Amino acid sequence: MVQNARGTRDFLPQDQIQRQNLIGKLRKTFESFGYSPLDTPALERFETLSAKYAGGEEILNETFKLNDQGERNLGLRYDLTVPLARVVASHPDLKMPFKRYHIDKVWRDGPVSAGRYREFMQCDIDVIGSSSKAADAEMVQVIDKGFSELGLNVEIRLNSVHVLNGIMSQAGIPQEKRQTVILTLDKLAKSGEEAVRDELKEKGVSVEQVNQLFELTNVSGSNAEKLNVLRERIHGTEEKRGLQEVHEILGSLPELKNKVVFQPSLARGLSYYTGMIVETFLLDSKIESAVCSGGRYDGLIGAIAETGRELPAVGVSFGIDRIFDAIQRHGARTVTQVLIIPINTEKYSQALATQLRVASINTELAYEKGISKSLDYANSLGIPFCVIVGEREISKNEVKLKNMVSGEEKFLSVNEVIDYIKSIQN
Repeated sequence: MVQNARGTRDFLPQDQIQRQNLIGKLRKTFESFGYSPLDTPALERFETLSAKYAGGEEILNETFKLNDQGERNLGLRYDLTVPLARVVASHPDLKMPFKRYHIDKVWRDGPVSAGRYREFMQCDIDVIGSSSKAADAEMVQVIDKGFSELGLNVEIRLNSVHVLNGIMSQAGIPQEKRQTVILTLDKLAKSGEEAVRDELKEKGVSVEQVNQLFELTNVSGSNAEKLNVLRERIHGTEEKRGLQEVHEILGSLPELKNKVVFQPSLARGLSYYTGMIVETFLLDSKIESAVCSGGRYDGLIGAIAETGRELPAVGVSFGIDRIFDAIQRHGARTVTQVLIIPINTEKYSQALATQLRVASINTELAYEKGISKSLDYANSLGIPFCVIVGEREISKNEVKLKNMVSGEEKFLSVNEVIDYIKSIQN
């Protein structure tokens, strides 16, 4: 039996139309904030993907590796951030800040589950060259507007790597164990606190350290109340910096105070984050994993360029596949707006089809002879209009327009057909 590779899937037209609509709404949102499009190759040199700060050991274990005929080590990109870093590092003439979005496929050879695939679409926005907290706050604003455009209710969870490091320091967790603790905390939303506690103990974190860790990360109350509690309980320079960072970002988002939640336990598994981190979750959905995530990663681009120079950067990634899975899909099964049905009028109907297409109306010409078959075809695909063209209609300089939803039929001139359908489009 012919089957897809595990963790991949096909999208038939009725699904792909919805995906393109979803992507189109996000693209419009990004461009409204001044982000421009970028494209990069699917293949990268493996040394780029495995560069210091690029992804960390866990994600490299999920990287699809291959060799070309010259025995060079290559890999399929596992995200769109590392290729962006390479682009910026190799084009020093780019005007800063550099704001871009990139929508394309990435690959990870990881476990397959509901909402998790090995080939999936990522949809990223990034600001390179600015350390301003306004850029961090803008990420949250774009997330909010993007999901509002899609008609989805979300909760946006916010933290800082500096807050997390301060909490781990206060809990007595040594520096050499902190990255593995972050990787484990990153599983909280998916696995729950009990499973994460067990894994931390398996990794050599003491019961006392685990208890202190969760006592600090589980503080409750409003965002302001949580910040105040942590200010009283953790006192190092780094954690103070992180708490101030969160305070500034939240303070510039008063309109989103009911959507953005400061969550001290929030961790991102990738090792390149250096400041704000953010994850977004759908409310009232079967999809429990984050559907948009990211943060600040000031060390990555300089590390890939091997210049030793830190170049500030912040970005987020929308999970198109998970978002698509969450949307109730009852939309069109075709992009066709009009099916022309010729009755011994093929030459005239071809010219009519061209006229409609010039008017930006998606038009199809029926191949099969017979009105009944053609109407059944249009009905099965949800084509909204049929134009029936016979010799009698041509002699009167009109055609028959049939509304496939209401069943209404009317005789109109070609220009009237165009005006009528365009008015409905608008």
